[in-house]
Order: sequence, then C-alpha cells, then structure tokens
Amino acid sequence: MNIAVVGTGYVGLVTGTCLAETGNKVVCVDINQQKVKMMQEGHLPIYEPGLEQLFHRNIIQERLHFTTRLEEAIEDAEVIFMALPTPPGADGSADLTYILNASADIARLIKGYKVIITKSTVPVGTADMVKEVFEANTSIEVDVVSNPEFLREGVAVEDFMRPDRIVIGTESDKVKVLLSRLYQPYVRQGNPIIFMDQRSSELTKYAANSFLATKITFMNEIANLCEKVGADVDMVRLGIGTDDRIGKRFLFSGIGYGGSCFPKDVQALSKSAIENQYDFKILNAVMDVNEKQKSIIVKKAVNYFNNDLSGLKFAVWGLAFKPETDDIREAPAITVIRELLAAGATVTAFDPEAINNFDNYTNLPVSYGQNPYEVLDGADALFILTEWAVFRNPDFDQIQNRLKNKVIFDGRNLYDVTSMEQLGFYYNSIGRPLANVTSHAATYGHDSSK
Repeated sequence: MNIAVVGTGYVGLVTGTCLAETGNKVVCVDINQQKVKMMQEGHLPIYEPGLEQLFHRNIIQERLHFTTRLEEAIEDAEVIFMALPTPPGADGSADLTYILNASADIARLIKGYKVIITKSTVPVGTADMVKEVFEANTSIEVDVVSNPEFLREGVAVEDFMRPDRIVIGTESDKVKVLLSRLYQPYVRQGNPIIFMDQRSSELTKYAANSFLATKITFMNEIANLCEKVGADVDMVRLGIGTDDRIGKRFLFSGIGYGGSCFPKDVQALSKSAIENQYDFKILNAVMDVNEKQKSIIVKKAVNYFNNDLSGLKFAVWGLAFKPETDDIREAPAITVIRELLAAGATVTAFDPEAINNFDNYTNLPVSYGQNPYEVLDGADALFILTEWAVFRNPDFDQIQNRLKNKVIFDGRNLYDVTSMEQLGFYYNSIGRPLANVTSHAATYGHDSSK
C-alpha cells in the first residue's frame, strides 16, 4: 500500500519504518525541516533499539521517504496515519491542537477517498471531532479510524512487529478489509486484530496505560509498607506475581513511573472523567503517590546524612525514565536531581544514552561523565535512578575505591541485599531490608572523620 505518516516522533517513526519493512511504500512528513533533513541523510533523531537497521534498509530499498510537504506525503496515500503530539494542557486534558490542525490541512488537500487513522493517544470522542473537521473542509469521503499504539519505548520495534493485539476503532466494512490486509503480516502467530467502535478504541489505550500505572503504584505502596513492617518487597512480588490472575509484569517497586505516556495518559483520563462528572478516585491516588514516590530516595539520603546535604557530592547512574531509551520526559531522575541540588549538593551523572537530552531539557548545573565509574570519584554516595543493564553487574571494587563512602541509594533494586552487606556497603533500596546498617553511625556529620 501507499501510506503517509504525519509526525515523526517515537510513534510516527517506528510506525512508518515498520510498515515499510513489510513492503509498503511509506512517506513520513514533519514540519521540522532540520529533523527531516537529518532523516533524509540517513540519521535517526531518536535512540530506539532495533530501529536503525530497519530504517537504513527501507531507505536504501526506497520504501521509506521523508518530506516537509504534506501535499507530497498524502497525494498517493491510501491510508494516512496521524502520529502527532497530544501534550497535556494547563488543566491536564489532552491538547488536540496538532491533530485537529493537521486534519484541516489534510482535508483541504485530498482529491479522493482516504482512510484517516489517529495513531496518537487521544480522548474519547476525538474521532468524531476529526470527522467534523473533514466535513467542514471537504466534500470528499473519508473514513476516520482510531488505531491506538501500544509501543513500549526500548522495545517499540518488537512491539510493532509482534504485537500482543491490534485495536482498530471503525464501523466501516471497507476499512476492516483494508486494515486486515495491512496488518496481516504482523499477526501471523494468531494474535488478534480487535475491531470495535471508535470511542471504545480511544478509551482502550487510556485504560491500558492507566491500569499499568496503577499496578506499578500499588507495588510502590506495598514497598513503602514493607519498610514499615520489616518485610521484603521482592519476596512479596514473587509471592503474588506467580498468581496468573495478577501476573509477573509491572510489579517492580522503585521511584515511580515516568515517560511520555503514563503520566500524561493517567492525567488525561482523570480529566476526562471529571468532564463527564465522574470522580475517578483511584487515578487521583495514583498520580499523588507517584509524585511522592520520586522523592523517597532523597528522603533516605537526608536521613542518612543527618538532615544536611549541603556541600556533599553525589554520583547518579541513570537519567532516562527507563532503560533502552534516551527519553527523559517525566523521568524521576529530574525530580531527584533537582531536590539534591536544592539541598546544596553537587551532582555528577552518567547515562548510556540520555545525557544530551537531559542537559538540553533541564539546563540543571550537573556535570557528566563518559562512563559510570568516573562520576564516582570523591562522591559521598551513589544514586541509581535507571535500571540500565550496564549497571546490573558493575565492578564493585572500582565503586568502593572511587566513592568517598561505601554508600548506595538504589531506586531500582538492582542488587542483592546480602551480597551488598558482605561487600561492606550501606545499601538502601526500595521496600527491602537495609544492608550493613549497623556499621554506619546514625549521626553522620560533615567532619573529616566521616
């Protein structure tokens, strides 16, 4: 098929590249001239494992093209995907400006029947609004479809090429035949293509992300309770995760969720509920707990260092909101580092991919290292904020030799508590027993004997 993808963020670029990989001719369009030029020259603007190989292969084989001209992108397209930002507005609701403006632009340019697919995460009723925009700007027939993405950053290519399910909101038999053919290469193992009405499809995406965010938040609450009662959250996780009704995924405690999806989608669903006079109490609690969870690891440090972080130096491992991505949107690391700096500490940080994004986005006075170990030199403690694989089996001899104190605050529970105790570390994680707590004075001071 001839396909146009409007917008080349994570969703748009992965969607366009993966659709080209199965033989379709795809034109991706974006208003950012510098970004388009970069892609035309064969350079990816994002880090996403597995994407680069497909990106280059489909450019070379002339199935994947990039342009800044909307008319050029949609001229021959049978299907037009809109993968545009829907950022939260001041009141928390999703801002549909990009979607609706693009719809009007497309409507004024089309010369024949098109299938218009909203790939972005949008509130219930957006398909109706898009349809109204087309009716106001053209007499040409279009079918407006909701087809939410379920891509996880870090494994987005795998998610697209082998999806758990594909959800399509349409009541058009013609569209069902067309999209069944388009998506057939991705569901050869029998995973379902689920057709439903547009409103149900739109709500499905918000419901999925909000449920996962709730699951994470519940385990963080359990972790906090574990610290009060002397239980181990990892044991609790194993005990409940083996129940098929609960499942093993999204049960790891830590310093909260972040990224471009969960925070925005939970907030938008809560706002949508308010607009429809429904008090969605559990979502309000999820947002409140998650925000507080980001600061828990700083409170642990404050308690350890006798309520005074001024003049201390801290090393940070991990800036991205999750491993295998350079995305720092709503990353807990932002909150943690801001609070450490506000308390008078200095911070040196390392992340395998997200340093440039973090530096450009936050403009915080943080220094950065080229590897995990050089940021440790002379630091009073190490904070682990992202569970990158490179941090899972480090050289503990180097850590001990470079840190001023053998102190680790682990926001992602990477290490075995007993092993850390044997190595002589003060190791404070989330919801688990402390390692070697008795070997450190509770009244840690800033004198030369510390």
